[in-house]
Amino acid sequence: MKIYFSPFSPYVRKCLVTAHELGLDGRVQLLPSNANPVQRDQEIIAKNPLGKVPTFINDDGAVLYDSRVICEYLDELGGGRLFPRSGAARWEALTLQALGDGILDGALLARYEDVARPEALRWPEWRAGQLDKAETALAYLQAHPDVLDPGRVDIGTLTVACALWYLDLRFEGFGWRSRYSMVAAWYDRFSARPSLQRVWTL
Repeated sequence: MKIYFSPFSPYVRKCLVTAHELGLDGRVQLLPSNANPVQRDQEIIAKNPLGKVPTFINDDGAVLYDSRVICEYLDELGGGRLFPRSGAARWEALTLQALGDGILDGALLARYEDVARPEALRWPEWRAGQLDKAETALAYLQAHPDVLDPGRVDIGTLTVACALWYLDLRFEGFGWRSRYSMVAAWYDRFSARPSLQRVWTL
């Protein structure tokens, strides 16, 4: 199996963390990529018309994207531990995954505003609105501590952990930890998992 890799893509990280949790880490080969919202990577586009990472190629040569599809594929391959099969637990896990992905969607758009858009064309209010998605999501988690049960390990909690990793990586000035101490305490404990400590490089 292969995945187009970027060391700072939180969505690639989400897939690799999932693979690690399922004991599949050593089976996924990392492929170099140069995904960019403006200068698009033609090699990725040849496999995935969206030209985005993560793009994943399974052992049969089938191409899968995006992270939600890749992670569910890995979960099925690895014995189905991270995606509950049915009932309330499934919908809770998928909804929490969507919350984590939503934090990342907003954070990535804010990041692109900082590094991809010419300075004269930047729109601070739009950037603030994107990061406010993280703000309101974190406020929700802080107000609902049962969602982040310390013993809960599923695609939802792993996605939220990857989102918080990315906020720490790219938005030091956002200062979410001081405002959401319960979420920070959960993350500090949860991120001690070997899958979340792992650093991937080409």
